[in-house]
Amino acid sequence: MKRGIIYLWILVLLGGMLPLQAQTKFGVKGGLNVTSVHLNSDILKADNVTGFQIGPMMETMIPVLGLGFDAAILYAQKGMDLKSGTGVTDQVKTSYLNVPINLKWKFGLPLAKLYVAAGPYFDFRIGGDKFWEVPGSVVDQVKAKTFSTGLNLGVGAELFSHLQVGFNYGWGLTDNYRAEHSDISAKNRGWSITAAILF
Repeated sequence: MKRGIIYLWILVLLGGMLPLQAQTKFGVKGGLNVTSVHLNSDILKADNVTGFQIGPMMETMIPVLGLGFDAAILYAQKGMDLKSGTGVTDQVKTSYLNVPINLKWKFGLPLAKLYVAAGPYFDFRIGGDKFWEVPGSVVDQVKAKTFSTGLNLGVGAELFSHLQVGFNYGWGLTDNYRAEHSDISAKNRGWSITAAILF
């Protein structure tokens, strides 16, 4: 019993010391988005569209373990090239305030490391197309939602402890678009290639 209490105190002390050794960096992140939407309708088809993202970020890591997290506030463009059953096409682009929060693990040498990251993101619509407008189609009843969330999965490399280049997939979990008078809905999904400079 006494030994168990001693081990528990050791774990508590170690847990309290780890945050003191954590290193926090701030920087700027930007990149290229290639996104589309996942539709629950056979009437409409969506192709990829290209946009960009940029904004401030922070990263907190525990050096010995290589574990930590990063977070950012990004201006991000997402959207799709939409095709209706009548052959009419339209490009839809929506602007978001994108807030990703990722658990991160780094491994490798001090000057060159690889990392994997995963976590939720939150999208707040701030501009762009609010309605789909394709003549002769039900999509003119579909509008963009003001809030959505999803899951990020990413891999990348870090050079000289300051430059990060990554490849990320965003998987929308909630609807970004929904019809007012039908069951049509859509979720953003897409790839992004990013670069970040940390100080």
